[in-house]
Amino acid sequence: MAKTKLLFITHEMSPFLELTKISEITRQLPQAMQDKGYEIRILMPRFGNINERRNRLHEVIRLSGMNIIIDENDNPLIIKVASIPSARMQVYFLDNDEYFQRKYVFRDNNNKFYADNDERLIFFCKGALETVKKLGWAPDVVHCHGWMSALVPTYLKTIYKDDPTFKNSKIVYSLYNDDFEEFLNPEFARKAVLNGMKPEQTEMFASGTCESLHRGAISHSDAVVLGSADIDAGLLNYVKTAQKPALEFEASTDYENYYNLYEEIANEEFVSIA
Repeated sequence: MAKTKLLFITHEMSPFLELTKISEITRQLPQAMQDKGYEIRILMPRFGNINERRNRLHEVIRLSGMNIIIDENDNPLIIKVASIPSARMQVYFLDNDEYFQRKYVFRDNNNKFYADNDERLIFFCKGALETVKKLGWAPDVVHCHGWMSALVPTYLKTIYKDDPTFKNSKIVYSLYNDDFEEFLNPEFARKAVLNGMKPEQTEMFASGTCESLHRGAISHSDAVVLGSADIDAGLLNYVKTAQKPALEFEASTDYENYYNLYEEIANEEFVSIA
């Protein structure tokens, strides 16, 4: 029987970038699932403060060379990879000089939110999906972590829904308390429309708030994970009213509950047929 293929999309992961609790979960969870027999791929941005030499990143020539178009501008996508020897896992890094080669992640040295965080988000989400297509690897489950991955569920349920790589993929979105209080560029929703999409498919993101990102991701996901203990009450209510399967927050790190969730949604089609 073929292994279940599980794709993780995150903006941080230990030991490469440690900003919040997300980095611990995205390091431990993939290994726990690999130990259970899953086939794992992990994608994250190559932010400028990730040490390339120490982490032994190197470019994957066969995957690099794509351009991600945002607001009619071509943005080169470079793919790099690093291994975690102790876990036998590879992590793919999406790089672009203009968007990611900075000393800081989401804010500058004066703690000012980067004005182009909207485009960085779009670049990462679209770039991640195009990279997986180029890998020729069709995931059974796509698990998105944090607000920078929030467009992935929308793209998968719209422009990529009939793509052979993703047409059978189930989507899980993890909610964390890693919110930002600023607003994304007012043109974000318009710029997020990919070729072949309709403007109304991104209009839920028009306010440019972190909450709107979460709501859009929740509405297009097949299941939701509460990754923090103190999620906003309004978002919790939105999850409830959306009637999505939801995994409650647990401080435990055995990850058996994640495994059960993946199995449930990955085999949903077969259960319904039976």
